[in-house]
Amino acid sequence: QVQLVESGGGLVQAGASLRLSCAASGRAFSSYTMAWFRQAPGKEREFVAHISRSGVTTIYGDSVKGRFTISRDNAKNTVYLQMNSLKPEDTAIYYCKARYSYSYWGQGTQVTVSS
Repeated sequence: QVQLVESGGGLVQAGASLRLSCAASGRAFSSYTMAWFRQAPGKEREFVAHISRSGVTTIYGDSVKGRFTISRDNAKNTVYLQMNSLKPEDTAIYYCKARYSYSYWGQGTQVTVSS
């Protein structure tokens, strides 16, 4: 089992940048594929980005391609989401997910982008 804690959210203006972190504890972090999802009020949870165990392969949702970058540091048991050129429509709670045989979720961190 793994425990996930997200951090780095906040209130920013459109065009700004934020970096989210997701710290993992428990079973070997490098065994898990990691992903970020987000959920805006009244909307379904949306896929944001995925990264492979080694960090070599990344996949992005269409709405964030070219603006967000996912990365991981297996030595620090942490996955990151660098978010640039933020837009008001990026406002959501951002969750990280770890997957091995099962999926594990963090509690989320709020990102609010004002226009």
